[in-house]
Amino acid sequence: MKLATIGTNWITSTFIKSAHQSNKLTLHAVYSRFIEKAKEFAKLHSAPIYFNNLDELAKCAEIDIVYIASPNSLHFEQTKLLLKNKKHVICEKPLFSNIDEFNEAYNIANENGVFLFEAIRNIHTPNFHQLKKELPKIGKIRSALLHYVQYSSRYDSFLKGDIANVFSPDFSGGALVDLGVYPLSLAIHLFGKPNTFSYHPTLLHNGIDGNGTLILQYKDFHCTIICSKISQSHIPSEIHGELGTFILNSSTPTSIEWIDNKTKNPIDIGVDQDSLDMVYEINTFINIIKTKDNQSYEKLKNLSETVLFITENSRKSNGILFHGEKE
Repeated sequence: MKLATIGTNWITSTFIKSAHQSNKLTLHAVYSRFIEKAKEFAKLHSAPIYFNNLDELAKCAEIDIVYIASPNSLHFEQTKLLLKNKKHVICEKPLFSNIDEFNEAYNIANENGVFLFEAIRNIHTPNFHQLKKELPKIGKIRSALLHYVQYSSRYDSFLKGDIANVFSPDFSGGALVDLGVYPLSLAIHLFGKPNTFSYHPTLLHNGIDGNGTLILQYKDFHCTIICSKISQSHIPSEIHGELGTFILNSSTPTSIEWIDNKTKNPIDIGVDQDSLDMVYEINTFINIIKTKDNQSYEKLKNLSETVLFITENSRKSNGILFHGEKE
C-alpha cells in the first residue's frame, strides 16, 4: 500500500522507518504546511512527491493510506478530509479531543468504506502480548501502579513564556493526553473499563495539566496512573496480585519481570522485539485492512473510545478545556 505522511517531526521519521521495516507500506508522499520543509523531508526519506496543500494530498489517487502526526487539535479536521476522500487513516494518539469528534470520524470512515486507527504503539508489541498472556498467574489483582513521568525538553521554554503545542489548551495538549494515554491504554487493554475514575492534576498558569494522578477504580482494586511533563521518574511500573508482582520497565515495556510472592525470585519473562516497535501496530492495521477483519477493528475502536471517554471527562471535571470547549 502507498503511504503518505502528515508531519515532519521525529515521530514521523520513526514511523516511516518502521513502515519500511514492515514491508507492508511504501512511502509515496509527505506533507508540510511549508513547501521547502516538505521538499526537504521528502528528499530525506526518498518520497517521490510532496505537498503543502492538504486537499491535493487527499485527492491524490495514488495514495492508499495516510499517517497523521500533526498537533493534536488538527487531527479531527485532517482525518475527516482524508476519510471523505476514501483514504485509510492511522492517526497518532490522542486520536481526537473528545467523543463527539470520535463518533463523527468513525461514521465518516464507515460511510466511505475505509479504516481509521489510533496509533498507540505500546498495546501492539510482543512484550505487551506476553504480559497479557502471563497476567492470570498473578492471581487476584490487588493494585497497579503505571506511569509515564518524563520531563519535557520544552518545559524550560514554557517557563520563559514560549508555549509549545504540547503545553497549550488551544492545541489539545497536557500531560494526560500526551503521556497519560500510554499507561491508560495499557490498563484498559489489560483490565477493561473501570467502574469509576478520578483525575487529580497539577495545573499550570495557562490551565493545562503539567502532571496528574489518574485513579481507576475496579471491583477489587485500584489502578494508579501517574503522568507528568514537568518531572522525571526513575522507578518501574508494577502490577500487584495475591500470588506475585509484574515489574515493567515502562508503560511501553521492553522488559518484564515476574516475582512470585513466596519465592521472591525475579524471573525475566520478557521477549525480544524490534527496536522500531511501531512496526507491530503497522502490521496489525494493515492485516485488518487486507483481511477486512471487522471484529479486531471494532475491538480497537472500542478500546480507543474508552480511553478517550476517560481523558475527556477527567480533564473537563478539572476545568481543563480545549479550544472550542470554553463558553
